[in-house]
Amino acid sequence: MLREMALGLPVVKTRYIVNYGNHTFEIDCFEEENRGLVVAEVELSAEDEAVMLPPWLGTEVTDDPKYLNINLSQTPFSRWNEKKPE
Repeated sequence: MLREMALGLPVVKTRYIVNYGNHTFEIDCFEEENRGLVVAEVELSAEDEAVMLPPWLGTEVTDDPKYLNINLSQTPFSRWNEKKPE
């Protein structure tokens, strides 16, 4: 039903929970059209809360809308080289 009614492609991912320092990171490994994309997220109790970042983290993408699930469903990671998301 989702494939019939959804506006874009389904966003399929496997989530892993990783504790590092005093925080819990949620690591999403995307599949299908977004295969190869891995995103880590950490919830903070305050915007200025100190967090020890793991050395395996890459570029900060919090404010980049192309990483939102709705945008990944319409312009998946596998197509980013074909058409740049706006």
